[in-house]
Amino acid sequence: MTITFTRRGLVGAGAFALALPGCVTQPRATPLTGFTHGVASGEPRQTSVMLWARYVPKAAGPARLRVEVASDPAFANIAATGEAIASVETDWCARVTAGALPSNQWLYYRFVAPGGERSPVGRTRTLPDGAVDRFRVAVFGCSNGTSGWFNAYAHAAARDDIDLAIHTGDYIYESPVTRPDAAPGLAQQRGLAPPGELIHLADYRLRYASYRADPDLAELHRRLPMISVWDDHETANNSWKDGASAHDPATEGDWATRETAGMRAYHEWLPMTDKWWDSYRIGDLATLFRLETRLIGRDQQLDKQLEAILATGDSGMRTGLAAFRDGPLADPARSMMGSEQERWLADGMVSSVSSGARWQILAQQVIMGEALFPAAGPDWFAAGHAMTPEEQALIATRSLMTQTGTPFSMDKWDGYPAARRRLYEAARRANANVVTLTGDSHNAWAFDLGDAAGPVGVEFAGQSVSSFGYERRFNGDPLKIAADFCAANPALRWMDSSQRGYFTLDITRDRIETEYVFVPAVGGRTAIASGRKTIAVEHGARRLAV
Repeated sequence: MTITFTRRGLVGAGAFALALPGCVTQPRATPLTGFTHGVASGEPRQTSVMLWARYVPKAAGPARLRVEVASDPAFANIAATGEAIASVETDWCARVTAGALPSNQWLYYRFVAPGGERSPVGRTRTLPDGAVDRFRVAVFGCSNGTSGWFNAYAHAAARDDIDLAIHTGDYIYESPVTRPDAAPGLAQQRGLAPPGELIHLADYRLRYASYRADPDLAELHRRLPMISVWDDHETANNSWKDGASAHDPATEGDWATRETAGMRAYHEWLPMTDKWWDSYRIGDLATLFRLETRLIGRDQQLDKQLEAILATGDSGMRTGLAAFRDGPLADPARSMMGSEQERWLADGMVSSVSSGARWQILAQQVIMGEALFPAAGPDWFAAGHAMTPEEQALIATRSLMTQTGTPFSMDKWDGYPAARRRLYEAARRANANVVTLTGDSHNAWAFDLGDAAGPVGVEFAGQSVSSFGYERRFNGDPLKIAADFCAANPALRWMDSSQRGYFTLDITRDRIETEYVFVPAVGGRTAIASGRKTIAVEHGARRLAV
């Protein structure tokens, strides 16, 4: 719902700031009525922002909430007002767009119930217009509540130098809380629900409710506006436009019904537009393109074809892999985004460059850089570890795939090389300075992007907030694992295979400096960073300075 706000004079919003929390927030019980899950904001524009709250009235029927926006956290200068409706049809979630706001300003907002009850005060900001010298974003992804705490959210929420949060997907996980890699007792300790696989609308709603009850995620939403994309776990693992590898129609019903349920809950619980893809203008500094690479245009992953080749044994594998690489994998008809979105992005990059924007930033789901799997040695495993037959087979088959130039993941852009080539060609035609922000892999990567025709940009792929990375499978020397990956992939300039956290982009006119912030997710709640890594790209270079 969009509401028209009454505007009063806004003054001095940039001069006010909320007090920063001194330490990580503590668990709290979720109330059954009233404002149950704090507040959130998203979809920031130059003169508008979407606001969110969940309100469950004690009496039956919908509740009409008053929405107030102010230039100060005490609401001495209420600048705009409006209304929002919380009802059972939207799981009591109210999403409204506040308009007629000043650009490039920190603002404060709250919801007021019919009886006078007030929500927590949220802080948000509008995007800048015109000339912009600096803007900083924080990028998150892959928040598995059964793997670890959301300490990365807590660390970022305590900072006062971030303008915008971006989430690259896997905001929730649809799998049972007893999944094989779940940390013992963690799901129960933090109250994740329901216990089983998410299939129906009620399941997805309950999982969002239990995730959003986390105090560190709640504080991040309260403090910063967020632009988010979904990946696969918002519906089902390794999803594509007509299904998912983790969806069985025989036992889990119609895919379209499940997909609709997952997307409905997503849009109820997050302050995001219903548009499948969109763009955001950060003054003349950058255009941020929010892409959709999962449910609209993605053709099915080629895993079954690859598995059939790998099952042939040594005698037929090498020939089969070469034929697969040059045949099905290279098919020019295969799509990641669909033709309509491809045209939209190509036109958008041209428009962005023509308008004078310095950077074209793509927020999307899966790794775009080319990656072959390196030869794994004893250092990849803990001292004294005896490799199982399954581990030996995995290393042997991936080694053969690398020898034939076959990528190890069909779910990444590597599984759609023709679609990636079309994106690169569109970026070149536009003379764009492409910077891709990526999630999904759980590990931290920094790629140069390009092909035989030359460079097109760079990719910063972030480590997860809490989901396990390569350290779960390979528990040896993480520096050796990363070094082997970089040696096998010249475009991969840096990697971290074992740490959790988030990363920031300090965007200026001539340089983007990215800082990977490592924040442990296991061992309890803490907001202390354990390390950092800084990588930059100069405008026009289209290559990383590591």
